[in-house]
Amino acid sequence: MNRIAPFLLILLIASSHAFSAAKPNIVFIFADDWGWGDLSCHGHPYVKTPNIDRLAREGTDFHRFTVASGVCSPSRTAVMTGHFPARYNIDGHFAHVPSNARRNMPDWLALDAPFLPRMLKAAGYATAHYGKWHLANDMIPDSPLPGKYGFDDYGAFNCSGEQMPWDQDADRAVAFIEKSKAEGKPFYVNLWIHEAHTPHHTLPKYRWRFPELDKEGDNIFAAVLSHADDRIGRVLAALDRLGLTDNTLVVFSSDNGPAGSSPELSLFYDTATGAGYGRGASMGITGGRKGYKASLFEGGIGVPFIVRWPGKVAAGKVDQVSLISAVDLLPTFCEIAGAALPKGYQPDGVSQVATLKGTPYPKREKPLFWKYPSPWPASKTKPDHWTSFAVVDQNWKLVANKDRSFVELYDIAIDPYEKTDLKGQKPETVKQLLEKLEAWQQTLPAKPVGAVFSAERNSPSKAKAPRSLDHE
Repeated sequence: MNRIAPFLLILLIASSHAFSAAKPNIVFIFADDWGWGDLSCHGHPYVKTPNIDRLAREGTDFHRFTVASGVCSPSRTAVMTGHFPARYNIDGHFAHVPSNARRNMPDWLALDAPFLPRMLKAAGYATAHYGKWHLANDMIPDSPLPGKYGFDDYGAFNCSGEQMPWDQDADRAVAFIEKSKAEGKPFYVNLWIHEAHTPHHTLPKYRWRFPELDKEGDNIFAAVLSHADDRIGRVLAALDRLGLTDNTLVVFSSDNGPAGSSPELSLFYDTATGAGYGRGASMGITGGRKGYKASLFEGGIGVPFIVRWPGKVAAGKVDQVSLISAVDLLPTFCEIAGAALPKGYQPDGVSQVATLKGTPYPKREKPLFWKYPSPWPASKTKPDHWTSFAVVDQNWKLVANKDRSFVELYDIAIDPYEKTDLKGQKPETVKQLLEKLEAWQQTLPAKPVGAVFSAERNSPSKAKAPRSLDHE
């Protein structure tokens, strides 16, 4: 008996050490058209998001995070590749084939692009994607399925093949998390929720939650965000129930800023998610940031970024200085997971593990660049949507029109609302940033290359599709 006891003690210690050294799980929640101000913890006047607010209470709320585009597909490309989307000629959303061709875009993200789930799989992770895809489109039937990009399981819409119902995302994620735990594998889950994108799909249960909102558009908007928050809550509850909360990094963010509202409330049909309300119920707000979706000002690219990782990321903290970018997520997640970057791969971002753990990052050591085909001159109805290029270097942000004949300069560290244009006072800084922007532009491909084109490009009958389907 005396000989057995020490042996059992050794096994117990070894087992405890193995458990404590287990690779952390990662759940990445990516909302759609969810503005910085569309959270109750960010002061929205009527939207209620108790589950996302819980993440903020139990984690750190980073106020200076930006995505790599003001619209969906390029923003998602940056997250998954760690590269600026312009490197793949993905400057706008993937639509039907004629629209992609007209805009000098591929029809899907190249299969040989570096892709985060593959890197995590190589490190022993189970990987899954549930929700919106939009690295192709459901109107491109020969585009690669999400599973081709390194996911062990997926259910998606805005992709080829069968469209997963938009509200099944959380249930599928919970089932995958349960399976991964049973198999003893760390997991990475994309939970890319539909809200707050149009069409706005409502259920009576959620409409009834906000009887005080007499304006129908407000009621619809609050209802759809409440539904999304409930689904996020189901995933958080599953982590609690399975004893995984303390070893799981959970990130909540959005692919771009809010869409902006229309004066008319109407219904329309989307080929991926079905019928719902249009932009008359898109009541998202930017929390005072300039512009909104499709703008390279902070209202279009500055979005929520809340991180919970118990014992690693401070609870109840607000970080108002660290300049984190979407291109930082791949190297950050890989460092957390102990996943090696592929040989020869150079991310455009940097790992922000130290920042997540509390070390401020107020100046960018590696410049950030944006490209988007905005009109010039600016229209009267969209005065903040003329920016075709932007660069952030250290504490400076320069925005430029499409031929760089007009620029504005901001000290983004002290002026996140971009109220004071400093180009007159800082001509040398403008010159230096323009030179960096022009040098970056020289590295970009003139056109898409590789196996990224649908067979429909060669089909005359597909030369024109209904304009209503060209929907971001």
